[in-house]
Amino acid sequence: MLDQDFTRTNIRSALEQSYYPIVHLATHGQFSSRAEETFILTWPSEGANDYRINVNELQDLLQGRDLTGQEAIELLVLSACQTADGDDRAALGLAGVAFRAGARSTIATLWPVSDEATAAFMEQFYQQLNDVNVTKGEALRRAQEFLRQSNEYSHPFFWAPYTLIGNWL
Repeated sequence: MLDQDFTRTNIRSALEQSYYPIVHLATHGQFSSRAEETFILTWPSEGANDYRINVNELQDLLQGRDLTGQEAIELLVLSACQTADGDDRAALGLAGVAFRAGARSTIATLWPVSDEATAAFMEQFYQQLNDVNVTKGEALRRAQEFLRQSNEYSHPFFWAPYTLIGNWL
């Protein structure tokens, strides 16, 4: 879902109606130890002010999959700025919440990231992950190495912010 299709209602509907082993959210958010101040951003519905999915709603969306008998999300990717970050009481930010909600693995970022570097990283990561013999941890390492070896993204700022929480296999 892109732009105006990326709404709370559409996300909920998609997660309830279909099984997706990988869910990738490339959106920004805010992170805090207070649940009401921790959220990801969506496109607002027409005439509504509902463009935020707070941490409790995200957890409910992800946990709802188990309640309907669907399989858990194998990998949740949060590729916007600082999705694994939070204050000292925000225990791993949204990535931690997603993991506690039942996503078996979560990839998130530790600091603000470059959109261009993230696009290159994700393309390489998914190419590597497409090989059934490559684990999530190894796909992450190879994508980081790909950026590290490039002329444009060799600085650790570009390749080091990605972290994998949960099942590395």
